[in-house]
Amino acid sequence: MLPNFENARVLVVGDIMLDRYWFGEVSRISPEAPVPVVHVSRTEERPGGAANVARNAAALGARVSLLSVAGKDEAGDSLARLLHDENVNVVLHRDAGLDTTIKLRVIGRQQQLLRIDFETQPSHEVLLNKLADFEKMLAGADVVILSDYGKGGLTHIRQMIELANATHKPVLVDPKGDDYARYHGATLLTPNRGEFREVAGSWKSEEELAKKAQQLRLDLNLQALLVTRSEEGMTLYREAGMVHEHALAREVYDVSGAGDTVIATLGVMLASDSTMPEAVRVANLAAGIVVGKLGTAVVSCDELITELNK
Repeated sequence: MLPNFENARVLVVGDIMLDRYWFGEVSRISPEAPVPVVHVSRTEERPGGAANVARNAAALGARVSLLSVAGKDEAGDSLARLLHDENVNVVLHRDAGLDTTIKLRVIGRQQQLLRIDFETQPSHEVLLNKLADFEKMLAGADVVILSDYGKGGLTHIRQMIELANATHKPVLVDPKGDDYARYHGATLLTPNRGEFREVAGSWKSEEELAKKAQQLRLDLNLQALLVTRSEEGMTLYREAGMVHEHALAREVYDVSGAGDTVIATLGVMLASDSTMPEAVRVANLAAGIVVGKLGTAVVSCDELITELNK
């Protein structure tokens, strides 16, 4: 059985983006260059980045607030509308000098053929205003999720972690880059296998991996470190020891956004007073479900319950 998520209050902060999909058929190669010609027949827009984290938490029934920055443009308007439709309380700081990040994916025969990114960095003044709002919104949250996509929206992440710690709110971080010192003092860090290797170096055994993970946890003063390991599942490292969850055996269509689903599920579970190992178990199930869907997607409570019953 799952906890009742209706009273779970989750605050998501981070880099948001608009995921655009152009779907079409591929029947020939271009005469101009050796590339496929895609006849686009359908388009979709979905919230991406931290916005995808928020919609995943909302899809589980939690009460979700999202704080972020977007441009004063059509893509920013689309994101605000999409998130409102998915029951996310959105506080967007709109920056006239910022182009809302867009990831355009061209899909042919259920396979991604091309991705085009549009992005700029937000201004310092807008980020300072966002930090002031963060302090106000903390009071209404049980758990804070900081979703770092390296787009500049979490420039003040150290202050955010300090503020969350001062109010005794668990803070979960999905990291980016190799400067993990900025995440010092967080409750839980969720790097994937490649991100962890970039920071800690490679390993040749489970024992060596555990040693590196526990050392990083101690260096950053984390309560826990969760390394998501794709087909190998995910491993939680705490002072109490290690907990490993094996990956579900299923056909994988798309891993984009799987990390968003994992940290959103962890946040909702912890906001519902679940233990860390319980939260990791359910997040692992959610990850197994979402990689079977195309593009950034969400997982419902009914889907989780079905997997738990199996």
